[in-house]
Amino acid sequence: MSVLAADSQDKILDELVKQEVLTRAELDKHKAAAKNDSKNIIAYLEEENVVAEEQLTHAHAEAAGLPYVNLSETVIDPTTLHLLPQEVAERFMAVPLGTMGNRLVVAMLDANNVQAADFLSQKIGQPIKVYMASESGIHNVLSQYTTNLERDLGGVMAKEPDEGKEGEKAKGAGGRGKDIKTIVQDSPISKALNTILEYAAKTRASDIHIEPLEDALKIRTRIDGVMREIMRLPKSVEPALVSRVKILSNLKIDEHRAPQDGQFTVKVGDNEIDLRIAISPVVWGEQVVIRLLDKSGTSLKLEAMGYAGRALRAIRKGIKQPNGMVLTSGPTGSGKSTSLYALIQEIMSDEINIVTLEDPVEYKMQGINQIQVNPEVGLSFSSGLRSILRQDPDVVMVGEIRDAETANLAVQAALTGHLVFATLHTNSAAGVLPRLLDMGVEPFLIASTVNTVIGQRLVRRIADEGKESYESGKVETTSIKETLGDILPKDKTKFEEIKDDLGYDDLPLADQNAYTLYKGEDTKKTPGGYKGRVGLYEVMDVDESIEELILKRAASSEIQKKAQKNGMLTMREDGYLKALNGLTTLDEVNRVAAIDSA
Repeated sequence: MSVLAADSQDKILDELVKQEVLTRAELDKHKAAAKNDSKNIIAYLEEENVVAEEQLTHAHAEAAGLPYVNLSETVIDPTTLHLLPQEVAERFMAVPLGTMGNRLVVAMLDANNVQAADFLSQKIGQPIKVYMASESGIHNVLSQYTTNLERDLGGVMAKEPDEGKEGEKAKGAGGRGKDIKTIVQDSPISKALNTILEYAAKTRASDIHIEPLEDALKIRTRIDGVMREIMRLPKSVEPALVSRVKILSNLKIDEHRAPQDGQFTVKVGDNEIDLRIAISPVVWGEQVVIRLLDKSGTSLKLEAMGYAGRALRAIRKGIKQPNGMVLTSGPTGSGKSTSLYALIQEIMSDEINIVTLEDPVEYKMQGINQIQVNPEVGLSFSSGLRSILRQDPDVVMVGEIRDAETANLAVQAALTGHLVFATLHTNSAAGVLPRLLDMGVEPFLIASTVNTVIGQRLVRRIADEGKESYESGKVETTSIKETLGDILPKDKTKFEEIKDDLGYDDLPLADQNAYTLYKGEDTKKTPGGYKGRVGLYEVMDVDESIEELILKRAASSEIQKKAQKNGMLTMREDGYLKALNGLTTLDEVNRVAAIDSA
């Protein structure tokens, strides 16, 4: 909130007291503190989180004699939104709420701005009634402008067929990439692609799939790990849309038979989002998969990611070693790289040299040296790792161990006094060790270098909005008892002994007729009642008993049993504990965690 005139400021402060947000004594205390820090009192109350943004906006509205509306959780009907063009709404920080008689009700950040209100009234051709709203409330409504893609792209569908044919003709001429670029950039297809990318970014999608069918073009996004179709475009749009993506990615637009990979960056709001492009020929055309790497809202704190109890202690023990290997495993998109970055965040300091080798570099972090793999110039994981070991590193992070050469180099690095973080594609923590054996690493080398192994998956987190509890049914109760029967406490006294290992302050007893579970409300902003994701983890500390099994070349199932006997929770068990604590649902855990891993 901007600095106000003294009389306006006093009115706002009086309103805060009147609304019982602050007592007069508390206000006097904060005034003295603000004066001591040479700060404006309103700015001080905001910066120190003494008063919430909505409370301050409400007080400001009352002091100015204006109606106030809280838009922080409001969803506006799309037809209402388009009564005021998006560009105008963003420029004036004003959003439409509906009609009242012959007037359009508009919420504004600066509701005192008479000239802006007059301009808006003239722009839409009808009188308006102005409400005051907070900045975050206005942004919540602005973010809803891109939710109706089919309407926004109506112009493209009407105009694109001829342009698509023109693009195809240019490609057939050979070597006329510049013409294609001009054609595509001048066409509505640019707006189509921008709208799709913006929609994906604002809905927290991790991937966009553009999939050709026989008579249409299907657009799907992956949000919180689950695919959903968002629209279909006419088949005639496909050539120009794929060409546009290829141009932005610096790919060959006249190549339709071989897969191509590329990348480019877009800016959505204040965030720059890196895009990774994979284009492959399929039966009905070319499929485009766009991975969005937007890390602006991602926490790199281990606790926030879902690590707890014994698992968290085992990880911290592993990364405090001066050398050895810490390995993460799981399928693509299970958060392995994010876990490694969180580990780096834990140990990062000016006293050590951390070098990473990644494909791609997903998080750009200050204070570490990050190298992007580039096979076109001969910079592979194996050749890059050789180079890194000549750069005097203390800690090395290898984005992925893909082959025997990289595996052996990583082991040698761990043997020669380096701490090595790396990822592998396996189904469980125990499966990592036999996988290294398959890559030709000797058992005694694995046993002497691997400190800790993490297996992980991601599940959707229950949204806080509309979250409610319910009692488990017969099937759910049986499933909980089968999975957690040996883990949940038999009585409250026993719980005090195990709660540090489990990482939770409270858990139900093992033998109950029903358990309290949770679910979210299915809304546009929280599909299925979920918002965001949390990790399921199994963390194996490689102790002497595990080392003996490695030396015997034991199967992963045998290693798994021994690790569980030593106290390791499986991903399924960890997921069920998170469900009992209201973080996710049993359905989500069952979707990603195998039953036989328990």
